[in-house]
Amino acid sequence: MPVTLDCPEPHVAVVTVDVPPVNALTVHDWFTLADAVTSTGRNPAIHVVVLRAAGRGFNAGVDIKEIQRDTGHAALIGANQGCAAAFSAVYDCEVPVIAAVQGFCLGGGVGLVGNADVVIAAEDATFGLPEVDRGALGAATHLSRLVPQHLMRALYYTAGTIDAAQLHHHGSVYAVVPRAELDAAALKLARQIAAKDTRVIRAAKQAINGIDVQPVHRSYRYEQGFTFELNLAGASAAARQDFINSKGTHG
Repeated sequence: MPVTLDCPEPHVAVVTVDVPPVNALTVHDWFTLADAVTSTGRNPAIHVVVLRAAGRGFNAGVDIKEIQRDTGHAALIGANQGCAAAFSAVYDCEVPVIAAVQGFCLGGGVGLVGNADVVIAAEDATFGLPEVDRGALGAATHLSRLVPQHLMRALYYTAGTIDAAQLHHHGSVYAVVPRAELDAAALKLARQIAAKDTRVIRAAKQAINGIDVQPVHRSYRYEQGFTFELNLAGASAAARQDFINSKGTHG
């Protein structure tokens, strides 16, 4: 199963993404993740959600091979809609979402983490948007929630990465822990939140989203419009194929 749900202790739900080899998600996977997070948050017995991933990395973004196999634009449109749905599900989840990140967090992974309420990362975690190298745009909205504006631009234009310790310095990662302790650290924080009156915490989530200075839904969809333009202009297909040829893997 690409997305599984577990409740390891009272009022705490853990949503796990497991799509070997690198957690690059298909269109179906993105919507499945969105549905899992949304439905879990609506459950009155759940007070907090931990979003984690199995394997060596948290998320490698969209399944580029799926897009390249499609002779039309359905897969591209589906991937963009699926990412928007999953990112929105995390942001709009009725209870706080804690992202527990290990290894690589790329592309769509940054979208998930940037919209989470709290981020806990393993010492080996790295974050980045390789979009420009894939002939696409997107998730600058979410990267800008993790780093200051000018650093975001430099990382975006270069397709560079930043590590967990640097994000902790900027205050966007709550804690950096050894990889073996990541799940325990996320559950410890989840336990603290789950112990609060969920009526208050749910109201707090709505209030905090309501005063957010960045319209994350509109901002991300605006970015995606340029991805469609780049595809129509012919700048994207060749970049995606070059990536597939050079890596021989998902991206």
